[in-house]
Amino acid sequence: MKKIIYVLILLLVVVSGLVLANCEIKKGTSKKSIPKTLSAAERKAALKKWEASSAGIMYKKWEASPEGKKVQDAEAKIWKNIKDYTNMEGVVTSLSLPSGSRLGFGVMVRINGGDYIVKFEPEKSQLEQLHSLKVNDKIIIKSHNVSHAPKYSYPIISGEYVQRDSKIIFQRVPRKDGC
Repeated sequence: MKKIIYVLILLLVVVSGLVLANCEIKKGTSKKSIPKTLSAAERKAALKKWEASSAGIMYKKWEASPEGKKVQDAEAKIWKNIKDYTNMEGVVTSLSLPSGSRLGFGVMVRINGGDYIVKFEPEKSQLEQLHSLKVNDKIIIKSHNVSHAPKYSYPIISGEYVQRDSKIIFQRVPRKDGC
């Protein structure tokens, strides 16, 4: 009888140990999933470290090159429209992006004499309307974001609203998770 009681107590200790270990593992993974925000000093230090890396040095060289300055000047031309989310009139110059680009679906557009990449993140239902664009179509674009990358010779506009012939052909659908 004593042996059975010892075995049951031992079994109880082993099972409770496994349950507690499992709880701690779950708690540990939930803590890791919360991203830590960096302070201003930590961000500056990370930026300095990146600027000293080979990628940072290459980026700085590109930024100072004539091609980099051309891209930055083109961004400056439309910055007020981007900041204020106002209409930008453009003409579609190409229905394909430069070779080797990995931006997804997009078109080339001339706005105020400068060439820009306009990239879209369409839902499947919006693709048909975007595919109806033709070269030399006059469109109205609104966006909150313009970016650049050394890989591309043109600024990259994130298309959020596109209108052709007073009809909306694309409007970005907000993400469901709120971001």
